[in-house]
Amino acid sequence: MRFNIGQDVLPHEYQGEIYHRESAVRLRWIMFCFTAMFCIFIARTLQLGLQSNDIKKYSMYGNEIESRADIVDRNGVVLAKSVRSGNIKLYPQKVKNEDINNVANVIHEIAPMDYSVVDALNLVRSDKRGVYIKKNATEEQIKFIKDAHRKYNCFEVEQFTHRRYPQRNVFAHVVGFAGKDEGLEGVEYTYDKYLRENKDPLRLSIDSRVQNIFYEQLSYAMSKYRAKGAMGMLMNSSTGEMIAMVQLPDFDPNNYNSSPVSVRRFRALRDNFEMGSIFKIFNTALAYKNGLQNKDYKISEPLMIYDKYGRAALRKPIDDVSSFKRDVVKKMGKRTLRAPDIMLYSCNVGSARIALDLPDGAQKEFFETLQFNKPLNLESGKTETGLTYRTWGPTERATASFGHGIAVTPMHLLLAVNSMTNGGIYIYPTLLKRNIGAVRGERVLSPEISSTLRTIMFHIAEETTAKKARVKGIEIGGKTGTAEKRGSDRRVDKNRNTTVFTGIFPVSAPQYIIMVMLDEPQGTTESGGWKTAAWNAVPTAGAILDGIIPLLFE
Repeated sequence: MRFNIGQDVLPHEYQGEIYHRESAVRLRWIMFCFTAMFCIFIARTLQLGLQSNDIKKYSMYGNEIESRADIVDRNGVVLAKSVRSGNIKLYPQKVKNEDINNVANVIHEIAPMDYSVVDALNLVRSDKRGVYIKKNATEEQIKFIKDAHRKYNCFEVEQFTHRRYPQRNVFAHVVGFAGKDEGLEGVEYTYDKYLRENKDPLRLSIDSRVQNIFYEQLSYAMSKYRAKGAMGMLMNSSTGEMIAMVQLPDFDPNNYNSSPVSVRRFRALRDNFEMGSIFKIFNTALAYKNGLQNKDYKISEPLMIYDKYGRAALRKPIDDVSSFKRDVVKKMGKRTLRAPDIMLYSCNVGSARIALDLPDGAQKEFFETLQFNKPLNLESGKTETGLTYRTWGPTERATASFGHGIAVTPMHLLLAVNSMTNGGIYIYPTLLKRNIGAVRGERVLSPEISSTLRTIMFHIAEETTAKKARVKGIEIGGKTGTAEKRGSDRRVDKNRNTTVFTGIFPVSAPQYIIMVMLDEPQGTTESGGWKTAAWNAVPTAGAILDGIIPLLFE
């Protein structure tokens, strides 16, 4: 055999080259097939990973269905529950000839309104590959089909869970609702992680019996006073447990997409309102904190505010409503009032004079202590930030004393009033049932001043604007507020207002605080056209209290 210099290839190298080329083609083909199968596998895995979690196929006998923990009220009443359901499918081509009649009877029994026995027979005898015979089947129907499948081997069930809300609209804004993969609003959103990872029910502090009374009475009030909206809350004064939270208009969480987003918005946390004379509680507290409680303040004439140059700072002087002038100034002959009576008779002029007498910065500092200037990070969600003044000149100080120009969320107001009346402790609320007594909080007012404010609120409920909230057998204290709303141009609209009542009971040692609010109520024949809180929010609160007190103290 001859070798050439520089070459080490045998004479039969051409045959060897043919052999290696054929092997390379085979290897490339195998690699192509493997790569294609791998890509298909990856694509299918991604598809399954991105697929919605609320509907999944399972084997006919599978029991594992993805779910969320139930939500229940403080007494165990179910407020939200994941209900098993499924779509039932028939494969006619799998039905044996001897089973045709029996399978047709199964179909008729599962869906009698959709299939007569004749229709079912025609379906079974058809050449269709697969057809749905029942969608959103119940657990009982699914069990029935599973038993039939064991016999006839021709059915399939696509099992999934529905999130259902048995109380429907009554708990809509509190419980909220869940989407395909997560909670979207309310408790469903706030406690989404717990609800996804646990089987034990999430027990709320809300009492469904009390909640239903709130809902019934607020619905009635909204209709009677032709109000644009209504809201009510009840909280345990010492533990912070929310016992009731209702907002109208409402929506059905079982079909939440049918309602506009504006209706689903929980305004108790997310909207600011001017609360009117409720703020006189805070103004009176400041009077006592600064030793002004025994000073006589002139209230018989309107009060004009002037700037540092001596010019009128307001379009018109601060004044009181005609009923105050008639009943207090004329009938009672009052020309001056002290701080307790200024709050008792809800006097704007007197409140403004107190505010102007306070040390510089006292109001601003106190409102910040009550957290009006920032959002509240609560278990139930984050509130909006209250709208307060940037500068605190004479005009701002005077008008803030009776709630004009200051806007806060209803939750801000509820917690602030509670801190003024529960002994002086600012307590954060909870939507979860607590198995403990009073919780720790931040002291914002002395117990002595808090007790004095409760006494004044008791007299308001007994003698003045809150009389219609009284309930036999228990001492109630309260304060009303009526605020004219502002238009889109931020100017006051005298034709639209918000009315509020906040009350505490029992007065001697408050256990609960209630707040009722009506948005744009109208006057009635009974009220003589008046649409202030005393004529709508107060009687509504009275009707609620009459129904819930036996439940709270049973």
